[in-house]
Amino acid sequence: MSILEKLSLAAKERPMRVAFPEGENEKMMQAAYECAAEGCIYAILAGDSEKLRSLASERGYDPERFIYADLQDETLKADLIAKYVALPDTRLKEKALARRMQDPLYFAMVMQAAGEADVTFAGINYTTEDVLLAGQMIIGLKEGISTVSSIGLCEIPGFQGSEGELLAVGDSAVCANPTAEQLADIAISACETVKALLNWEPRCAFISYSTLGSGQGVLIDKVREAVKLAQEKRPDLLLDGEFQLDAAIVPAVAEKKVKRESAVAGKANVLIWPDLNVGNAGVKLIQILGHADAYGPLLQGFKKIICDCSRSAPVSELKGNIIMSAIRASAG
Repeated sequence: MSILEKLSLAAKERPMRVAFPEGENEKMMQAAYECAAEGCIYAILAGDSEKLRSLASERGYDPERFIYADLQDETLKADLIAKYVALPDTRLKEKALARRMQDPLYFAMVMQAAGEADVTFAGINYTTEDVLLAGQMIIGLKEGISTVSSIGLCEIPGFQGSEGELLAVGDSAVCANPTAEQLADIAISACETVKALLNWEPRCAFISYSTLGSGQGVLIDKVREAVKLAQEKRPDLLLDGEFQLDAAIVPAVAEKKVKRESAVAGKANVLIWPDLNVGNAGVKLIQILGHADAYGPLLQGFKKIICDCSRSAPVSELKGNIIMSAIRASAG
């Protein structure tokens, strides 16, 4: 059974309410419908409910499988605005919020902030920048986290890691050249994500071209500082480095290169890339040469679960990301 099949079963045990502000898009509607029909989620389409119902029928879907959040429903809008502005530390007041809610993305996120949805899922028509901006404005960041980042899950045939063929990696999509402080935030968020999604005990390795001082330079200094900051911030987590990739995931290499006790070296299940150059290339190498399935990227760092999917993603990939986002939301 693949990891997605296992996650689908888990999602069915406690379906979450996922808001889709791009329900008119054919691929997005199909992915939302199939996830809802399979019992993994409750699918909320935010937009023109009459048009969405009509499109669903035209495309051969049962319109009653969806929940509709009509942007022109003034009663619903007033209720959401009242709930939102009553929350602590909200950035927008009634008039400014009402203007923003003419956009389905903002409408969906206000629903989520107000407790009427558990996940906002977008990215087919909206850009990553659109989703990140709306998320920071409406949902906000987790306490103690100042960096939005991403994590991906790789299922690598033949890989014999500490979690079998699975390996979590980040950030491969958002932070181009993170500072030491941002790298520390990325690692902490990544540990929390894999706990919620997979119920792992995260063992998080900061990746570099050096293992514990075998190399020198400003690039290594940044990673070392990130390790120190992350460990100080979250001493309850297993965070270690800097490690070369092989020292992080291959026990025999770790035994030779890491000359001190480490709960992470050789057993890492979460890798933190030093920058997006490494992250982007690393994921593609895993996919192309390792013939891996790579799921994500999953956004992390927000108070609630927001997903920004790839514009080119096929329906199967969208469904995987929807299911993973729902499970993360169900973990609280």
